[in-house]
Amino acid sequence: MARRATVIGSGPNGLSAAVALARAGYEVRVLEAASTVGGGIRTAALTLPGFRHDVGSAVHPAALTSPFFRAFGIHDRVGWIHPLASYAQPLDGGRAAIAWRDLERTAEALGPDAGAWRAVLRPLSRHLGEVVDFTGSQLLRWPRHPVTTLRFGLRALQLGTRVGRDTFRTDEANALLTGVLAHANTPLPSLGAAASGLLLAAHAHAADGWAFPRGGAQAIADALVTDLRDHGGSVETDVHVSSLDGFDWGDPDAGDLLLLDTTPRLLLTHPELPARYAHAIRRYRYGPAAAKVDFALDRPVPWAHPEVALAPTVHLGGTREEIEASENAVARGRLTERPYVLVVQPTVLDGTRAPEGKHTLWTYIHVPAGSTTDPTELIVRQIERFAPGFRHHILASRSMTAAERAAFNPSDIGGDILGGAFTFAQAIRRPVVSTTPWRTPLRGVYLASAATPPGPGVTGMPGWYAARQALRDGARGRRGERPGLGDLFPGR
Repeated sequence: MARRATVIGSGPNGLSAAVALARAGYEVRVLEAASTVGGGIRTAALTLPGFRHDVGSAVHPAALTSPFFRAFGIHDRVGWIHPLASYAQPLDGGRAAIAWRDLERTAEALGPDAGAWRAVLRPLSRHLGEVVDFTGSQLLRWPRHPVTTLRFGLRALQLGTRVGRDTFRTDEANALLTGVLAHANTPLPSLGAAASGLLLAAHAHAADGWAFPRGGAQAIADALVTDLRDHGGSVETDVHVSSLDGFDWGDPDAGDLLLLDTTPRLLLTHPELPARYAHAIRRYRYGPAAAKVDFALDRPVPWAHPEVALAPTVHLGGTREEIEASENAVARGRLTERPYVLVVQPTVLDGTRAPEGKHTLWTYIHVPAGSTTDPTELIVRQIERFAPGFRHHILASRSMTAAERAAFNPSDIGGDILGGAFTFAQAIRRPVVSTTPWRTPLRGVYLASAATPPGPGVTGMPGWYAARQALRDGARGRRGERPGLGDLFPGR
């Protein structure tokens, strides 16, 4: 009889773990609380018929450099769009800075900051694979590429502290970098924001840029589910597991496994969880939240600077000082009138998402955890600031407050979409300090969510690491063997 594995949660990490285990010969079932598969990589008609919106994440540069997804063949299984402009940062007065895939084009447009931009990002973009190797796992290990790791660490120290305030001189360069650092939803400047922002900015100037799937993020989930089913696995939707007390997932003595693509707090419901580990899980912190609005539009956003229309991803918030003020206010539990807004306009390059001539717009702001504030008007006003007349082109909108997000997905504690506060301390303690943080003290039970290294992002790596750890722990008679991607994806 085949050993069984149950995976709770069908986000990219749960599905990557399920695929790995099914390919290793396990009889795998995935349990998903929602009525559709995908977790943070779902696409749905949220506003009007014919308009397709990404429910969670929308742009996925890290998916194309993820070792798991590269081995899986995500380039071939999903149609990708590679914009010439990775992201844009509008400024007042019709100005804008653009992060082109071409680093030289980006630098030259920054004038006095051209040399500084090259110095910060060229070495990281050129050695992006080595950067991904270091940042794409838990940090308690000796890096395989110490020179690149040292260079990355020094840049993070520079830009994540007050020491780096004079790295750039112009509003354009400072805002262009700060807009990407703010993805971390943590106080600015900080080491956590600098590290995550440098990784994203390095992707912006790499070969694939800030790519996204044609048709929506659901394409990634569908590809994973297809492979899972091809290897005998199954997915059950509308199954909400709120407690592990009495939950029947098999026999750990027979090698059966339980992998959790959920908040670590679900482990607290297990009656045999050791007190020391339970204490560590209770100490694990969650960060501020996200509040989202999707728009159906009758035309593209009328940006004051025309080149902003070429970038599917746009960061709104004005200057470095304004963005930092907004993010730091959220960290202190309040909102400003001019929040940092993350915008994705996929239909400027992907006509499959809306009826002909129409467009979709994906937006969110950072808000205090548990906030009930509807962000629609705040977002509309901030877009209007850089695209006058925007509100007149809105056909419909749908908002989701932080409180609603937490109810929609119980793993998003308080509406935190990053799986836990993204601080330097929690990059090491995620959710515990361990060289094998995916393994729990419960036999056969593993964490496979963004609350484990390497953290948030559509990479599938937390799930792959959890599955690999489970396979290694179960490899009786093969002491020390580490199952590799090449073993599960031959020929890739």
